[in-house]
Amino acid sequence: MTSAMTQQFASDNYAGVCPPALQSFLAANASGHEQAYGDDKWTEQVCERMRELFQTDCEVFFVFNGTAANSLSLASLCQSYHSVICSELAHIETDECGGPEFFSHGSKLLTAKTDNGKLTPDAIDAIVRKRSDVHFPKPRVVSITQSTECGTVYSVEEVRAIATMAKRHHLSVHMDGARFANAVAALNVHPSEITWRAGVDVLCFGGTKNGLPVGEAVVFFDKHLAREFEYRVKQAGQLASKMRFISAPWLGLIDNDVWIRNAAHANQMAALLHSLIQSAAGLKVLFEPQANAVFVELPLPVIDALRGKGWKFYTFIGAGGCRLMCSWDTLEATVRTFAADIVALCNQHQPTEL
Repeated sequence: MTSAMTQQFASDNYAGVCPPALQSFLAANASGHEQAYGDDKWTEQVCERMRELFQTDCEVFFVFNGTAANSLSLASLCQSYHSVICSELAHIETDECGGPEFFSHGSKLLTAKTDNGKLTPDAIDAIVRKRSDVHFPKPRVVSITQSTECGTVYSVEEVRAIATMAKRHHLSVHMDGARFANAVAALNVHPSEITWRAGVDVLCFGGTKNGLPVGEAVVFFDKHLAREFEYRVKQAGQLASKMRFISAPWLGLIDNDVWIRNAAHANQMAALLHSLIQSAAGLKVLFEPQANAVFVELPLPVIDALRGKGWKFYTFIGAGGCRLMCSWDTLEATVRTFAADIVALCNQHQPTEL
């Protein structure tokens, strides 16, 4: 295997645009002149389809990427003296370059230690009760990632329990749903069941990792919290003048449940990869794979050898820790080839018994 391979396991961002989304993009392009800045028929249609999808009257906005979606939505929920409770592994804490703090003008992230990336009601309660004096940033929001940064998934009951605890302390609930589709597919539930029906106030609905060319949706289930959000989008440089080219591809995902099929396929490929490599010599599975990611610990010589063969994957979770991510278009043949290389190299690099 060489670096000329066309599929990788580093990120679902590596994948291209799925055909239905591309078809919708091209249809929007062929429709002639349209009004700018979101006043076009395509954006209006997608917003209505989102309301139908979630079975509620929600406010929908589109931005270019997940960092903007998370940062701007959290800023809309907080004043500068507030804080956001999240997992220590949350993307907003580890991978957004201080974006949530920047756009909220200083709201602090208060992190809780987690074993599998999932925040718990007890952890939320402990942080809220830690201090209540004016010298401490007042908790205002709970943020959870669905599916999590560890590839695990919050059940409906877990989301409800977190939201119940949050409401007890008068906190809003934000969901980073960069891989929301994968969670819905894994749980096999209606998307409303793990969002507004469970107590979520705002969802950052990821499209890029599910087959879109670019763009995420910010969905406010509590419409009051969306007041003047369009001004935040504009000020942050996230208001697309030709908005239809961000919004229209969503039709290709939502219509005919393409978004769920894409996510289910990615999940299935991750499950296949896990089943093929879990017994390899020297390999340790770090988290139970529930969505489209497999986290394993590999001997360093195996990691080096895999990269020498041209495979790409991330190792940002400590020495030997590897994240192996499947996408909407991951081929079974690619999974089997990758798995075979992992198993062969693990066997080759087994420690010699004395």
